[in-house]
Amino acid sequence: GLPVTPEQILFTAGTQNGLCTALLTLVQSGDEVLVPDPYYATYEGLVAASGATFVPVATRPEDNFHVTAQAIERAITKRTRVLLLNTPSNPTGAVLTQKEIDEIGAVCERHDLWIICDEVYADMTFDVPFCSPFDRPQLRHRTLAVSSISKSHALPGFRAGWVASHPDITPRLVLVAEAMLFGSQPFIEDALAVALNEKHPEVERLRLAFRERAETLIKAFEGSRAITARMPEGGMFIMLDVRRTKLTGEEFAWQLLKEHSVTVMPGESFGNGGAGHIRIALTVDSNILRDACSRIRTLADELCKENR
Repeated sequence: GLPVTPEQILFTAGTQNGLCTALLTLVQSGDEVLVPDPYYATYEGLVAASGATFVPVATRPEDNFHVTAQAIERAITKRTRVLLLNTPSNPTGAVLTQKEIDEIGAVCERHDLWIICDEVYADMTFDVPFCSPFDRPQLRHRTLAVSSISKSHALPGFRAGWVASHPDITPRLVLVAEAMLFGSQPFIEDALAVALNEKHPEVERLRLAFRERAETLIKAFEGSRAITARMPEGGMFIMLDVRRTKLTGEEFAWQLLKEHSVTVMPGESFGNGGAGHIRIALTVDSNILRDACSRIRTLADELCKENR
């Protein structure tokens, strides 16, 4: 990415705190925030806390849940102020391409919208490069890039993150942040500096482990007539399409837990766009994943037989 100065960085207590600070700084009651759907489960609450209105923008499983510039532009009204992006996405694993970011950015320029980009999985892309609107010179002045070391360095308990923005925006962010977090622990800030300024092989090992587990899961559902599994482009989650079982994602998740002792998140937890899907976390080793996938496939096959 492009270099930044200290005047462009706000230290935050993780990505969640950074997103909350950014939204409280940029919007007020009556404004609208556009969010691609499916979306991370806390986004709706974050927007509600800011007083703004949450406006989901539909994506399609067939497009690997990539949001389009056209869909965003159709959702814009006179009250729209912010577009909240998440790349790589939790829960879908979608990673926006440079072309998509440029097209989306052009829409934001035409309508004078702010872009908040949740980039907490930036170090976890698989076969595609990570691209940020903050790295595009024409978009940098309207973009707030939010991230942390929670996922890349497996340190969620440190609550060490940041918001990168235009230097004119940082003082406004500070005013809001001070009301929530009046200072932080120096040893955590020191750890963050070491994490970002030095290369650590553990970061790459984590990325490769998540990719290997995703490939293991995809292989487990090869040939399935009941479940569609699409390889994520990044992140640490994968979405399974269970619509052919005739159950909702929530119904499938509960039945899976009760009958096969496997816990997953229903896709409906992440908006209407996740309906008929379940989300699996790639945070356990491949042997456990294989066993879980076998149980998931067994249930899905049983349900499809019942529906014939």
